[in-house]
Amino acid sequence: MATTFETRYASSPQAVKKYDTQELRDEFLIPDLMIAGEIKWVYTHYDRYIAGGATPTTSDLVLETIDPLKSDFFLERRELGIINAGAEGTILVDGTAYKMGHKDALYIGSGTKEVVFKSSDKNSPAKFYMNSAPAHKSYPTKHVTKSEANKIELGSLETANHRTVNQMIIGGIVNTCQLQMGMTELKTGSVWNTMPAHVHDRRMEIYYYLDIPQEQAVCHFMGQPQETRHIWMNNDQAVISPPWSIHSGSGTSNYTFIWGMSGENLDYNDMDVAKITDLR
Repeated sequence: MATTFETRYASSPQAVKKYDTQELRDEFLIPDLMIAGEIKWVYTHYDRYIAGGATPTTSDLVLETIDPLKSDFFLERRELGIINAGAEGTILVDGTAYKMGHKDALYIGSGTKEVVFKSSDKNSPAKFYMNSAPAHKSYPTKHVTKSEANKIELGSLETANHRTVNQMIIGGIVNTCQLQMGMTELKTGSVWNTMPAHVHDRRMEIYYYLDIPQEQAVCHFMGQPQETRHIWMNNDQAVISPPWSIHSGSGTSNYTFIWGMSGENLDYNDMDVAKITDLR
């Protein structure tokens, strides 16, 4: 099949405290989103958020509905954000072509019926990383290149967290119902992301890690601030972050991650910061 999906149910912080390493990975790690020639989805019960990957190779891939949606087409009641983590490709949206360079973003509004994914070179395919959330209104499709992102410089080399936040699918750039997406790139010599860590209890989030060099890895930290856990991650893997959990990471080299979120509001700064010295 060209399209596959799995479902992840919500977990309480009390239950997660008792998980061993494998249980933690089974619950939150998404290890295999980018499968050549396929579309893969993970439907979560955190705000009905869906993460997916489309990797077209020898043939185009068509966005099809999946059973949990109980809809005639995928975007009947949903909006979709896409960031290309691979080589150049094209996305057809109801017949209009959008050329997607490396790290370009595309927002597609609710009501769109036909979405087709193409790679410019089957031997060096595009890797379309996708996030989707329920939508109550239809907003126009919009293409956002990396150069058009709102860029925020954070951290410093001295604290090993000098990074550029590229806000791409976010208010002021794209109108959305509740979906937000962007990409954070760490500078050479920096390894910590989202530090100081924070919780936003009114929203959930998913991180997708890329640009991790071969033989290197990222340790993703999650859990309540006073009860943290960690998951070791490799390139092109994603991790689900519940509303009650911090989401931070440190790598054995610098790297990039794509963040996506939805929930109660569209306030990017809606967060409760945890002091570094208070983490346990």
